Amino acid sequence: MSANAKKKANPNRLALQMVIALVAGIIAGLIFMAIREKVGGETWSVLNNLLFQDITAEGAESSIGLFYIGGQLFVRALQVIIVPMVFTSIAMAIGTVSDARTLGRISTRTLLWFLMTTVGGLLLAGIAGMAIYEAGWFSTNLEGLSASSGSTGSNPLNVILGIVPSNIGQTFSSNTSVLAIVFLAVVTGLCMNKLGFEKTATMRRLLKELSDIVTVFLNYTVTHFAPVAIFMLITRTFATYGIEYLKPAVVYMVVTVILLLVYLFIGYPIYVVAGTRLNPIIFIRKIMSVILFGFSTSSSAATLPMNYDTTVKRLGVDKQVASFVLPLGMTINMDGTAIMQVVATLFIAGAAGYDVTIGSLTAIALLALIASVGTPAAPGAGAVILFTILSGVGFTNDAALMAYTLILAINRPIEMLVTSLNCVGDSTACLYVAKKEKLLNEKVYNEK
Repeated sequence: MSANAKKKANPNRLALQMVIALVAGIIAGLIFMAIREKVGGETWSVLNNLLFQDITAEGAESSIGLFYIGGQLFVRALQVIIVPMVFTSIAMAIGTVSDARTLGRISTRTLLWFLMTTVGGLLLAGIAGMAIYEAGWFSTNLEGLSASSGSTGSNPLNVILGIVPSNIGQTFSSNTSVLAIVFLAVVTGLCMNKLGFEKTATMRRLLKELSDIVTVFLNYTVTHFAPVAIFMLITRTFATYGIEYLKPAVVYMVVTVILLLVYLFIGYPIYVVAGTRLNPIIFIRKIMSVILFGFSTSSSAATLPMNYDTTVKRLGVDKQVASFVLPLGMTINMDGTAIMQVVATLFIAGAAGYDVTIGSLTAIALLALIASVGTPAAPGAGAVILFTILSGVGFTNDAALMAYTLILAINRPIEMLVTSLNCVGDSTACLYVAKKEKLLNEKVYNEK
C-alpha cells in the first residue's frame, strides 16, 4: 500500500520540484540581470563567461558556460530519443490496430480536433490583434535597429514536399524531419497490418523493445535531472536578456502573453468540457508539469516524452491513442505558434505602416495556419518561420524588416509560453479521441 502511495506521489513531487526550480530560476535570473545592468563591465564578463556563455558561439573558445552546458546536456538527452520515440510509437500504434475503420476514425478525429483548436486560436488572435492594431498601439520606435533579418522567405506549401523523404538515412539522422518520420512510421504500420501478425512478429517485437528502452531512459532522465536543468535554463534565459531587449514593443509582448494565457487556462478547459465532459480543473492540475517543462525548454520535441508519460499515466489515455496523437500533434498542431504569428504580423504591419484589411487579415490567418504546421518543434523556430508569413502578405519594406528583427530579439519569453500551449493542445486532442474511442480510463483521470 505504501509502495503504491509512493508511486502516486512521485508525479506530484516532481511537479513541485519543477515549480520550485522555475521560481528559483526566475529569481536568480533577475538577480543576475540586475548585476548585468548595474555593475556590467569586467565583473559581468567574468560571470557570463563562467556561467552563461554559449560555448559554441564564435569567440567563446575560453568560456566555461556551466549553466549553458548543464541545460544543453539535458535538452540533448531528450532530443536524442525524439526520432526513435516518434517512429516506434506511431508505427506500433498503427501496426496494432487491426481494424482499418478504427484507425480511420482515430486519424479523422485527431485531425479535425487539431484544425478546430488552431482555428479557434487564430480567431482569438485575429480579433484581439486587430483591435489593438486599429487602436494604434502597435506603432513603435524602430530607430537604431538593423534591417538585417537573417532569414529568407519560402513558400509555406514546401511543407507538403517535406512529408515524403527522398533519403531515408538522412531523414532518420535529423530531428527537424519529423513530418517525414511520421510518414515513414505510418507507412510502416500500415504495411505491418497488411502483412499480418505472423510475418511481422519480429518487427513488432523489435519496435516494442526499442520503445521500452526509450521509456526507461526517459523516466530516469526526467526524474533525476529535470528540476536542476530547468533552474539552469530559466536562470540563463533571464540573466542573458538585458533590460534593453525587454523595453521595446511591450504592447506586443503583453498582448501576446495575455492571449496565450487565456487560451491555455480558459480555452483548453472549455475544449475539455465540450469534447469529453470531464472535469477541466483535474486536467489543468495534472498537465501543469508539462506546462512548466515546455515553458522551461521552449521545445515541443524535448517535452514530448514527458507529455506522453503524463497523458498515459496520469490522464488515463490509452497508449494506442497517445502514441499516435502526441507525435503527430508535436509535428502539425501548433496553436500557440499560430496565435503568436498572427499578433506578431499585425504588430509588424502597424510598426511598418501597412494597412490591414479583413481580406489581408484572412490571408495572414491562413498563412499562419499553414506555416505553423511546418514549424519545427525547436526553440525559436516560430519566430523564424514568421518571415514566411511576412513574405506571403508582402510586409517586407525596411521598417517591416526592422520590426521583424525586434521580434527576434524579444520573442524568447513568448516562445517559452507558446511551447506550453502547443503541448497542452496535443493532450486535449488525446483526451477527446480516447473518450470517443472508449479508450480513456476515467478512474485514472479522476485520481488525485
